[in-house]
Amino acid sequence: MATLKKVAYLGDGSVTGAAAYLAGVLTHFDIPYDRVDSDRAPSENFWKTDYAAYLFSDYPAEYLRAEDFQTLLQKVHAGAGLVMLGGWESFHGRLGEYHQTPLAEALPVKMLAEDDRRNVSQPLLVVPTAKHENHPILQGLPWNTPPGIGGFNAFLPKETSETVLEGVRFQVDYRQNQFTFQMKERIPLLVTGKYGNGRTAALATDVAPHWVGGWVDWGKNRIVQDVPGGDFIDVGEDYARFFRNLVLWGNPILMINEIIINH
Repeated sequence: MATLKKVAYLGDGSVTGAAAYLAGVLTHFDIPYDRVDSDRAPSENFWKTDYAAYLFSDYPAEYLRAEDFQTLLQKVHAGAGLVMLGGWESFHGRLGEYHQTPLAEALPVKMLAEDDRRNVSQPLLVVPTAKHENHPILQGLPWNTPPGIGGFNAFLPKETSETVLEGVRFQVDYRQNQFTFQMKERIPLLVTGKYGNGRTAALATDVAPHWVGGWVDWGKNRIVQDVPGGDFIDVGEDYARFFRNLVLWGNPILMINEIIINH
């Protein structure tokens, strides 16, 4: 099996909190990574390192300088992966984080120019789009039992991108001991694209509670993993496999089929 280059993971607080979820997945599947906590800027050495992929999740855009954005775009254009996960400080978010930054050029979605956070209290199920049921990110997962999420960032796919997963929202009524379910809307949830030679992806929901909802427990078996220097996770195996697939899809030195066979 080929050796994986490191990925860079920015955001989700620290590994003693929400960042333990994705850090735990990376650790469990032996994907090497460097982290930048949400309350600090990347170091100079960070930008000198050639990572296989850059993962942004709830990371404040204010910690990135204009030259940092340009360096990042150059690295992605040359072949590094770029993945942004949802959250209050992802995409537009609560305060307008990324919609007017250079990263808007590379991401495969059009961000809103207003608060894009959407919280849902009734079922919002995650399903593959008909065209992409066999996409490498989705392989080996039981989509016949779709997981549910509790919130997302609203965005629109760019014309050149592909929507791989949708969120299907239902309105549920309960009257006289009877349930009725009405499909209300479909929203783009996972959108993939290219920026130069680099693969890009935007996932509208979060990797950690609360938005991730029941997705974090998806799978018949559990994965329990200590996180170096932080907390531990206890999650569903299919949740973990999805996020592994998503990260590795953005890694240009390994084909996803090799990963599935070897794990």
